[in-house]
Amino acid sequence: MSDEPALSIAVTRGTPTPEELAAVIAVISETYAAEVEDAKSEDKPEPSDWMRTRRQMRRAPDRNVGFGSWAR
Repeated sequence: MSDEPALSIAVTRGTPTPEELAAVIAVISETYAAEVEDAKSEDKPEPSDWMRTRRQMRRAPDRNVGFGSWAR
């Protein structure tokens, strides 16, 4: 059994030959499969170079230092 949903195609105008209909179905099916494959994203994106370097420079503020104690 396939995980892909079934495609539904309906001819609303004209009378295509079986070969024309098969060609349309093949093109649409291939295009749909390519779009589904391209639409998948990574589970966890990698951090950018900016975020990696920024995290190394930042530290949490020291909450034990009182206001103005840096001026002593």
